[in-house]
Amino acid sequence: MTAGDRSGASRLIVPDIALFEERAAIAEYDGGLSRDRAEDLAAREQGFRSAEHYWQVLADYVVRKRLG
Repeated sequence: MTAGDRSGASRLIVPDIALFEERAAIAEYDGGLSRDRAEDLAAREQGFRSAEHYWQVLADYVVRKRLG
């Protein structure tokens, strides 16, 4: 997955599992969000479109052993 920076260049975003799980848990328990909404928020904080997109990039990375 790539994301554009302010210069218009693209960079690969590496899924951070520990950060994702921590952010989702905080949003769910302290923020009162549903698990689905909390995961979407955690994914977007890492630059992904949604939790579904985050999990797809992570799964592709695990299978292929590379990003993109």
